[in-house]
Amino acid sequence: MGEPIGPGDAVDRSEGFGERLLGQLLDRAHEMPPQLIAPLVAEEVRAVGGRDISILLQDYAQHSLVPLPGRGLTDGEPIPLEGSPAGRAFLSETAVEHPLDDGVRMFLPLLDGSDEIGVMAVTLDDVSDDDRRLLRRLAGLVADMLVTKNNYTDQFVRARRREPMSVAAEIQWSLLPPLTMTTPQVAVAGILEPAYNVAGDSLDYALNDDILHLAMIDAMGHGLNAAVLATVAVGAYRHARRANAGLAELYSFMDTAIDAQFGPDHFLTAQMMRLNTGTGRLEWVNAGHPAPMLIRDHHVIGALEGSGTLPVGFGGANPEINSVRLRRGDRVLAYTDGLVEEHTTGGRLFGEERLVATIERVGPACATVQQMARMLSHTLLRERGGITSDDASLFLIEWRGGSADHLAHAFL
Repeated sequence: MGEPIGPGDAVDRSEGFGERLLGQLLDRAHEMPPQLIAPLVAEEVRAVGGRDISILLQDYAQHSLVPLPGRGLTDGEPIPLEGSPAGRAFLSETAVEHPLDDGVRMFLPLLDGSDEIGVMAVTLDDVSDDDRRLLRRLAGLVADMLVTKNNYTDQFVRARRREPMSVAAEIQWSLLPPLTMTTPQVAVAGILEPAYNVAGDSLDYALNDDILHLAMIDAMGHGLNAAVLATVAVGAYRHARRANAGLAELYSFMDTAIDAQFGPDHFLTAQMMRLNTGTGRLEWVNAGHPAPMLIRDHHVIGALEGSGTLPVGFGGANPEINSVRLRRGDRVLAYTDGLVEEHTTGGRLFGEERLVATIERVGPACATVQQMARMLSHTLLRERGGITSDDASLFLIEWRGGSADHLAHAFL
């Protein structure tokens, strides 16, 4: 870190080429309608000698990267996440350089914070360290622009869809927070299946100071009724959480909200958790939900059973708070029952034992929770013979410990 600048020290505020390029893009993007973002990005990339610019967005099922159409962008077929340079950049969250006969094709991850948006691809005649630095920062700005403009348009949502989406799934996707978050102390990643027909499964989280709040919900039934039930549950959870309710109070508030709105014939199972990111202390309340799995060094230590209460909406007893102290590197998997209750060909129940075996087989190949959530979900789907008659969602948490305070220091 550089020395503090004194009152008499001169500060160089001149605008270099890189700052001018990024600044022009930022200045022009404020009032730019969404359909002109692609041409604007293409224009700025051409200013650094780039060509054949593509913006690739992750599809909802997390199988491929889909080109965003737009003037100035190179279109084409979706690119698989597995086995492609673009997919490697996305999965590793690092730039990938692919040599061509007439230059170098660069694939840069589009990260909004730590949420993976997609990949920006561009071809240059050759690549210097200055190009790498400038394009990495440009990709970060493009990701922020896509997330911001996404609130004003359907263009990016349409590009990500590989098949028609049900109304219930439309509701659920509109409820979700970003499905990945990474900080020095904790990382989370989730995935919902079937992506285009999910109805009753939902998840939510928030990182408030050093407490990570998490909830996984599985509403009874299918289709639109399940989606509406889950919507009320998530709204009640967020309301109580933002009022600083304790875990037991969260359950009671959600239970009352569901009963008041739907009556005694509707319910949902839920897992509510709180993780102290400084100490690794995990607390949870289980309301009729499958117990989370504790994973350590790629092995399933066991299910976090503990005391439970009735599903939300049944008026269960005031729940006891369960707790465990995690070790650094521990992962906790929360999931809905559709992951293990599916019947494979021949009528055999998939079962928890096969889930554990799959976790231990997949885990060693996954450096991040994002990779593990995606690979685990896709592997389990194949293990079930491609059958998902009920929602089958999962949510992974990794506790890393330490402190993030160093990120607040300015580097000059």
